[in-house]
Amino acid sequence: MRVLLVEDNEINCEIVEFMLEQAGAEVVTADDGKAAVDAFEASAPGTFDCILMDLMMPVMSGYEAARVIRGLDRPDAKAVPIIALSANAFEEDVAMAKAAGMNEHLAKPVDINEVFRVMRRLKG
Repeated sequence: MRVLLVEDNEINCEIVEFMLEQAGAEVVTADDGKAAVDAFEASAPGTFDCILMDLMMPVMSGYEAARVIRGLDRPDAKAVPIIALSANAFEEDVAMAKAAGMNEHLAKPVDINEVFRVMRRLKG
């Protein structure tokens, strides 16, 4: 599985990247929403099986990045699973993530087993 991990906190990014790689995933990281959009746009359609997206980041938030990705004119833009990872886990945060085009919202600290369960379910 190839994952685009979008996280502005370096330590959080390293931890999640390590756990994903230990499970056999190939990980590309981006440290803000704009970098995530750029990485997605620069990749060939179908490159990423999943996007794990922090919500609160500098330059461009995860919400905005998800909206931009969903609006791109390419076959995988609407279909790639986008999973929000956020310390903000109130009902309104979940609703805002879904409204931005994200498929799922998981609370931090990240439970990697739950991440894998959701990734498998969304990938079909």
